[in-house]
Amino acid sequence: MATTPAAAFEALMKGVTRWDVPKGPIPSELLLIGEASFPVMVNDKGQVLIAASCYGRGRLIVVSHEGYLQHAGLAPFLLNAVGWLSPSPGAPIEVHLSLEPLVKILQDSGVKAQIGPEPGEPLGVFCISAYNDTVTAKLIQFVKRGGGLLIGGQAWYWASQHGREKVLSSFTGNKVTSVAGVYITDICGDRGRFKVSKKVPKIPLHVRCGKNLRQDQQQLLEGVSELDIRTGGVPSQLLVHGALAFPLGLDASLGCFLAAAHYGRGRVVLAAHEGMLCAPKLRSFVLNAVRWLATGHTGKVGVSTSLKNLCSILSEHGLECSLVPHLTSDLRVYCCKAYSDSEAKEIQEFVAEGGGLLIGGQAWWWASQNPGRSTLASFPGNLILNCFGLSILAQTLSTGSFSVPTPEMRSYHFRKALSEFQALLNHEGGNLEKSYLAKLGVDGAAFLQIPAEGVPAYISLHRLLRKMLQRSGLPAVSRQHPVARDSREAAVLCLATELAHSGTDCSQLAQGLRTWTCSSSRYLSEQPITVEINGTNPGNSSCWVSTGLYLPEGQNAEISLSDAAASAGLKVQIGCHTDNLTKASKLSRAPVVTHQCCMDRTKRSISCLWGGLLYVIVPKGSQLGPVSVTIKKAVPAPYYKLGKTSLEEWRRNIQENPAPWGELATDNIILTVPTANLRTLENPEPLLRLWDEMLQAIARLAAQPFPFRRPERIVADVQISAGWMHSGYPIMCHLESVQELISEMSMRSRGLWGPVHELGHNQQRHGWEFPPHTTEATCNLWSVYVHETVLGIPRSRAHPALSPPVREKRIKAHLGKGAPLRDWNMWTALETYLQLQEAFGWEPFTQLFADYQTLSHLPKDKAGKMNLWVKKFSEAVQKNLVPFFEAWGWPVQKEVANSLASLPQWQENPLSMCIHTEK
Repeated sequence: MATTPAAAFEALMKGVTRWDVPKGPIPSELLLIGEASFPVMVNDKGQVLIAASCYGRGRLIVVSHEGYLQHAGLAPFLLNAVGWLSPSPGAPIEVHLSLEPLVKILQDSGVKAQIGPEPGEPLGVFCISAYNDTVTAKLIQFVKRGGGLLIGGQAWYWASQHGREKVLSSFTGNKVTSVAGVYITDICGDRGRFKVSKKVPKIPLHVRCGKNLRQDQQQLLEGVSELDIRTGGVPSQLLVHGALAFPLGLDASLGCFLAAAHYGRGRVVLAAHEGMLCAPKLRSFVLNAVRWLATGHTGKVGVSTSLKNLCSILSEHGLECSLVPHLTSDLRVYCCKAYSDSEAKEIQEFVAEGGGLLIGGQAWWWASQNPGRSTLASFPGNLILNCFGLSILAQTLSTGSFSVPTPEMRSYHFRKALSEFQALLNHEGGNLEKSYLAKLGVDGAAFLQIPAEGVPAYISLHRLLRKMLQRSGLPAVSRQHPVARDSREAAVLCLATELAHSGTDCSQLAQGLRTWTCSSSRYLSEQPITVEINGTNPGNSSCWVSTGLYLPEGQNAEISLSDAAASAGLKVQIGCHTDNLTKASKLSRAPVVTHQCCMDRTKRSISCLWGGLLYVIVPKGSQLGPVSVTIKKAVPAPYYKLGKTSLEEWRRNIQENPAPWGELATDNIILTVPTANLRTLENPEPLLRLWDEMLQAIARLAAQPFPFRRPERIVADVQISAGWMHSGYPIMCHLESVQELISEMSMRSRGLWGPVHELGHNQQRHGWEFPPHTTEATCNLWSVYVHETVLGIPRSRAHPALSPPVREKRIKAHLGKGAPLRDWNMWTALETYLQLQEAFGWEPFTQLFADYQTLSHLPKDKAGKMNLWVKKFSEAVQKNLVPFFEAWGWPVQKEVANSLASLPQWQENPLSMCIHTEK
């Protein structure tokens, strides 16, 4: 039995060398939206005229005119069709009287067939025209149970009599075929020329059928003037990608938070957070949604027990509603959250057969807990929703109150926009607004994360995109030639990047990138390289482990490891430039240039269009020990490890290894910089010993173990997502900062404020941080400490803001205003800590940072945390510091002041003059 679409197509086309169709009949174009549906016959205009699909345990073939089923010239195909549809050898083949000539065609070909009024038992194949309304329900159940249905008819004439907008929902044939994702449309099919494809033909990107989705949008938004989504939860963005899916709630950037879709005979409404379903300010919309989902029919609304408040709301407004633990067949509408896929198949069939689904949920939390796994491919809600043409993304959306989108905003549709974009790239006159272009790149990249294997609807779009992008080529984006976020070039970058991540061969696209410092072709080898990495990670976060290898742009790395390693939660990452630049107004590189995937099997292929250094990501707490990893298609990159790499090895590395990026590493810090900069470094050892001294000082002040459980990382990039540098793992900096990172002389003479500032950010802890006041202040304690204790540079010279005159002026200005807490930020806030350090040394800080690591039940509010610091620091130095902190404007609580009253007063308080003046 042919199970995959490719195998099914091969079985259906066996021996078919041409389409001998009758001249008279005018067919209808077919619309395919189901994940199981695929084209069989396509004309030279790209219109689908014969399609096949599956539903339940059965199969069906839809032919776009009943005349095709009565034409002897199509006998080879018709014979294959009933053979593929048959659930078992020798199963009965029955033909409805409306297709009587088909009986003779089959019999003349040696197939036993007979006239029958409706499908019967045992299950077999039933053939019927698309105009019989008496057996609709029986046909659906017949296919669902395992039968095969051959059905044919056109809908353009029916549309002329009953209205184009009703064809998809009301035309007789569509009441059956739509459950399997195939619709007969009102659009006439061109009869000029019919292609015989060697593989499953492409599904059209956009079919302009008569369905007017604007009427649905208006019905759902009737009486709603604004959409207030401030529910206390953070919503995800939604992706609207199905041909019959449409947006309802949009922010100014076309970020979607409410959407709906037709699917089969049913309907779906999706909210980007379950809190929206019960929000008082969205009540009118939710009531509209439930009524729209019921499609005017009476019937019970079932609400999942996890949405009790929604049930109360619906009942209050006269809707028959009850709490249910799961979906039942007697419901008209089912309301649930998007966090479990245990009922995915049942929900999909419920909607396909006419049910209404109201569902809500966000995916960003799941994504944060499952790094390396695709949200589109694996989030439970998406396993339900993808087939409906709706998906929930990991990206969040800012809450607020939004006006009901204008018709122009609501008219944005991913498939329509992509069709216009194709015309634009092909110089066929496509017209896309800038806002649409920016949205298209993001939506397209998200859509490509849906697994395409075995799903013609997705494979078609991959094929189309690959051809489209190969024809247009990649833009030469750089700092010298940046591109705007809302440009055609930016959209190409987004689409090409994710197309490569999806597994599509993009080597041709990468040929013009030229990111290598020298010709790479002579270095590529099919010979695998085996490296041993440390699979033990005692830290509290996952750790990147360098392989010392680089994957050239456009190549697929083939990675192999042992069974034990494949079940240990390891991931592989290509590239280290992890900043996502999607929101940047100008791009000096593609928005996303890294790719990560789970190594949950012993062999995996992974690619990234832009190439990059290769890493194995080891999860926190891993005890794997040494792990051998074998990689094909990668090349060595410059790599120096303090204490392991000899000077001779380094010089050979730097001359022979062609990769454009390399790394300098100790057990505590790893610097990732361009190879061109590394070539200026004769001997990295003195530099890295200094870095280790600085990291040891950072650990000492933070009361952290040394060596670090996980080395810090600093990565240079042509463009980053925020600021001149930013903290994190890795710390990101601009290329201009590379020289100060790798020059020991510069570090000793001029200092290294910026990088140490970011390393200080990485030491900040929630318990003793008071955002927003101290966010850019306490990190600088490490900058001061490292400069003074390691580099020998006093604070007065370490940064211009710490020169004595500047400090004095700043203190007087702040105190002169009455020390308002709202102005106690950055350098002003740092003064408070510096005055304490200058009086009591660094030891109290180290002691407190150690104490805080063992404290439980820390306050969560800012005032509570500030008062705990006052108490802890006073006790550490055995001085009553309440007057000092109060002079700085801290909200010291009475009970804290009383608890410290027995300690000696701090006579040397540098603000005592201010305190006396106030008194």
